[in-house]
Amino acid sequence: MIDVATLSVIRRWALREQLSIREIARRTGLSRNTIRKYLRAGEAEPHYAKRVSPSKLDPFASKLSGWLKTEAGRSRKQRRTVKQMYIDLQALGYGGSYNRVAAFARIWQEQRLVAQQTAGRGTFVPLAFGPGEAFQFDWSEDWAVLAGVRTKLQVAHFKLSHSRAFYLRAYPLQTHEMLFDAHNRAFAVLGGVPRRGIYDNMRTAVDRVRRGKERDVNARFAAMVSHFLFEAEFCNPASGWEKGQVEKNVRDARHRLWQVVPPFPSLPDLNAWLEERCVALWHEIDHGKLPGTVADVWAQEKATLMPMPRPFDGFVEHTKRVSPTCLVHFERNRYSVPAPYANRPVSLRVYADRLVIAAEGQIVCEHQRLIERNHHGAGQTVYDWRHYLAVLQRKPGALRNGAPFQELPAAFKRLQATLLKQTGGDREMVEVLALVLHHDEQAVLAAVELALESGAASKIHILNVLHRLLDGKPAPAPVTSPQALKLAVEPQANVLRYDQLREVRYAS
Repeated sequence: MIDVATLSVIRRWALREQLSIREIARRTGLSRNTIRKYLRAGEAEPHYAKRVSPSKLDPFASKLSGWLKTEAGRSRKQRRTVKQMYIDLQALGYGGSYNRVAAFARIWQEQRLVAQQTAGRGTFVPLAFGPGEAFQFDWSEDWAVLAGVRTKLQVAHFKLSHSRAFYLRAYPLQTHEMLFDAHNRAFAVLGGVPRRGIYDNMRTAVDRVRRGKERDVNARFAAMVSHFLFEAEFCNPASGWEKGQVEKNVRDARHRLWQVVPPFPSLPDLNAWLEERCVALWHEIDHGKLPGTVADVWAQEKATLMPMPRPFDGFVEHTKRVSPTCLVHFERNRYSVPAPYANRPVSLRVYADRLVIAAEGQIVCEHQRLIERNHHGAGQTVYDWRHYLAVLQRKPGALRNGAPFQELPAAFKRLQATLLKQTGGDREMVEVLALVLHHDEQAVLAAVELALESGAASKIHILNVLHRLLDGKPAPAPVTSPQALKLAVEPQANVLRYDQLREVRYAS
């Protein structure tokens, strides 16, 4: 190490008096390599490495930084003081002084303030997007009256970054299947798929946020991105301005749509209204940067979008075991499964509005999905009486009080009331119900109704009527007969005719 005065003498001897490196080394006692190093640097003042001295606080630095970051996000009244953090560090084994902790906190605050002033809040870069380049997505929470009940909804927002055309769709939950369904419907309405999609770090898309732009993307979300052939881009954490268009759209939608939304009987009715209003607003809102309305610019951008492929099969799969009562459980509700699959594992595919049950590579059955916001009840049970026919053929007595058979069609109910009055009527009723396994249910119902109208409600009669309906044959004409029949030739008692038959037999 040399001081400023020595460096000045070396530079004067070498650059002004043109002394050799060997002579300067002889006069100063420094090595020739040291002299060459300072001369090559071309600096008039030597720079020394910053002194780093170990501190007792070093093992606790990351812990203290985390505490300071947490406290900075709290209100002033709820924050811990540096003195309290010092006491907590002592409890963890810190043996240094309070002054060292206070100095660390001061430096951390200064660095945080500089970061906020240079790249933080209040400093933004205007963004510009080309036609078909990108769309932005976000969720919001809003309220609407459905079936007379004020309901909290999760609303998916899409916005094309160039034309600013937007689309909204409401769902009960923010889950994978809802997200996939929203993309299918949004791209269909917007007329195609842009090249990029800009998202925040939502849990349905990102499993883990790593350093910088690195993300562990959810496998099902990655499959959807691959299906629609766009590039997914994720914002930095807590950086909503990176997708400011859709953030503003969330705010604008509250006074454009949600403050004037009328009550609806169901969620599909609300979504139909939202789609209609979104398209209507495109024609009412000026673009702002380009001439014309949002609809005018969207009409030009549509040609640059990739044509909509087939919808993504956006389900979430669960493995379930069917109970002995032929039910699978999902979200506190129960759904029936055909009896042959009782006590066996099946695949439950969860969509936004339905549940599909598959086994052995085939679709077994399908139910409309029930979503209840009340978490205190026992849930609901959805039966399909057809699923229990295999059990009913072995246990016909279960027809009387079986819960799945309380929802039989009216014609079957009337037939059951008639047949159960007869001996063996329960088994005969089971055989009639089993006809729906081999024939169209509407045809069987029509045959039952015709048999009931004729007053001869039996299995044989129903089978005859059903086959006539399936073969397209008309019903036979009614046979009219008089009250009493009279023979045209009345028989006569003549035993001689018997003797004549015997004589003919003997002669032969």
